[in-house]
Amino acid sequence: MNKLISLLFLLASFAVAAQKKKSTINPNKTAVIESVAKHQSELISVSDKIWAYAETALRENKSAKELADYAEAQGFVVKRALAGMPTAFTAEYGSGKPIIGIMGEYDALPGISQKAQPTKEALNLGAGGHGCGHNLFGAGSLGAAVAIKELMQQGKLKGTIRFYGTPAEESVGGKIYMARDGLFADLDVCLDWHPDVEIAAFTQSTQALVDFIVEFKGKAAHAAVDPWNGRSAVDGLEAFTDGVNMLREHVRPSVRMHYTIMSGGDVPNVVPEYAKVWMWVRDSKREGIEVVFARVKEIAEGAAKIAGVESKVTILSGDYELLVNLTGAAALQKNLEILGPINYTTEEIAFAKKIQEVQGGEQTGLDGKIYPLKETQEHPMGGSTDVGDISWNVPEITLYATTAPPNTAWHGWSVVACGGMSIGHKGMVFAAKSLAMTMVDLFENEQLRKDVRAEFDQRKGNQVYKAYIPDGPAPVPNGMKK
Repeated sequence: MNKLISLLFLLASFAVAAQKKKSTINPNKTAVIESVAKHQSELISVSDKIWAYAETALRENKSAKELADYAEAQGFVVKRALAGMPTAFTAEYGSGKPIIGIMGEYDALPGISQKAQPTKEALNLGAGGHGCGHNLFGAGSLGAAVAIKELMQQGKLKGTIRFYGTPAEESVGGKIYMARDGLFADLDVCLDWHPDVEIAAFTQSTQALVDFIVEFKGKAAHAAVDPWNGRSAVDGLEAFTDGVNMLREHVRPSVRMHYTIMSGGDVPNVVPEYAKVWMWVRDSKREGIEVVFARVKEIAEGAAKIAGVESKVTILSGDYELLVNLTGAAALQKNLEILGPINYTTEEIAFAKKIQEVQGGEQTGLDGKIYPLKETQEHPMGGSTDVGDISWNVPEITLYATTAPPNTAWHGWSVVACGGMSIGHKGMVFAAKSLAMTMVDLFENEQLRKDVRAEFDQRKGNQVYKAYIPDGPAPVPNGMKK
């Protein structure tokens, strides 16, 4: 009997503690959680439409319109076709300071169309697919902005909320062109999130990147009759790639170099007069890239001399590394802990395990847990993003949220599959709630904004941001309205 009484007392204590925790949540945070829940079906509908459109970089006409039209219907003032890109836009509500920004992406990757099922099968053969979950990214961020707008309508928050529709993250980096045009200059703080295999207030940097083309121009001739009259552009290309591969031994471990041959002649019996290679160089710091890129350009010049041809190096784009803001991450972390983990159904776990089985990974299911804030690594692994450029213009707070199972190939069909069903939807809704809650903190707490800005200023130091893109407009595809 005594054991039973003790157990009942313990359970009652837990219930009281839970109720107390619930009651201590900032009422504005409760309001944004309820707002996201209220709009959940609409946000899922927007996300699913963008998932089905699967439009690639700078061709996101329907996707951008879907988000912009929804924002407009919610009372935002929308400005379209910004920074020379028809699919870039902002949606703003409120007035005055502080101005808090939140970004959303919506471009798909080419050639990875997939049905929302745990086995590989294209939805539309040869079409694009959201293998990075950007359909969720855009809709989730806008859902957070809508929640904040509703509090402003009620007079509970003051300032301006601004959603950024940012195209072409997977290619030229639309955010970079928007930053160059000063579209982020007046922000106090900016937020974003990205689909992932776990939940985290992001405390890691990303890889800086330079994206460029190397072209070789020679002289055509008959490969059998008079090859001595020709100068092979392919010889130049091969000498270049040999040189790059020799360079790999002499770069820091943090450096990554990868290329693909775009053009190398048409037929064997003609000395090729043109060849082209597309290359990326990455490092954990921008200054590290500059050193390697200078050597790569010298290799291109040397290769051209060896082959007796001309060479040309053209920068397409480039990303800065992400400037970490631990103050902002800590504020986000508190809200993740308030929300608690994402819970999954038996069917969702089975879906995830089937994907893992098909791809030969350990069948662990899904990870919706909330982990402690992680320490920042000196040299981050992984990819690059144009969010890095924004983080050098304004303090940036980034969330990662679970939208796919671990042990699966990112930028692949499995991520597309999860993004079109409830696993992806749950991650998107979680992201919208936690980002909205963090924006409540930023709007209400001037000292927090000052602390976030102070860390930004300290980390940036006296470095001056300069967009790593060519002069002139964004490379909008032919046939699109400018």
